[in-house]
Amino acid sequence: MTPAQEDDWGPLSTLPGNPLMWVLILSEMLVFSAFFILFAWQRAQEPALFNASQQLLDPVAGGLNTMVLLTSGLGAALAVQAIAAGNSRRCRQWLTLTMVLGLVFCVIKIIEYADKLGAGLTPETNTFFSYYYLLTAFHLAHVVFGLGLLALATWHNSRENVETVTAFWHMVDLIWVMLYPLLYLLR
Repeated sequence: MTPAQEDDWGPLSTLPGNPLMWVLILSEMLVFSAFFILFAWQRAQEPALFNASQQLLDPVAGGLNTMVLLTSGLGAALAVQAIAAGNSRRCRQWLTLTMVLGLVFCVIKIIEYADKLGAGLTPETNTFFSYYYLLTAFHLAHVVFGLGLLALATWHNSRENVETVTAFWHMVDLIWVMLYPLLYLLR
């Protein structure tokens, strides 16, 4: 095999960043999709319970987190643009802003958890809150992992690293954009 053949990932070769990240992103999207399907199925079984429980969530906190995470996604996109233009310093600045906004997301989510737990709403409260904590905590774990990746890309600032890490970060954004209405808004 030639080196070009060894690096051929088929359709994944045309995507930005490392193709292995795209394999991870696709597998994570499948896992979250399975959770979303289970949530929808369970909601159809217990609509009154899910609607009543959903009223106990704070859509403003969820909306604020949505704005924070989407803005962090903009920072990630601008970091890619900066590194493509050869401006490593500006790329690091955008990645740092992205990380700060990711941390703000985490703080808001922890405050929201503390509020719910303080009100006695735990994963054992009912099926809705089991899914709420499972889905949001699984997402939060991805945010924390993404923050670590962003820190690495800030330190080892290459185009491939930045493209690879920001692809993961955009997946984190996308998941939240689906989670927010599913948990907080849809009746």
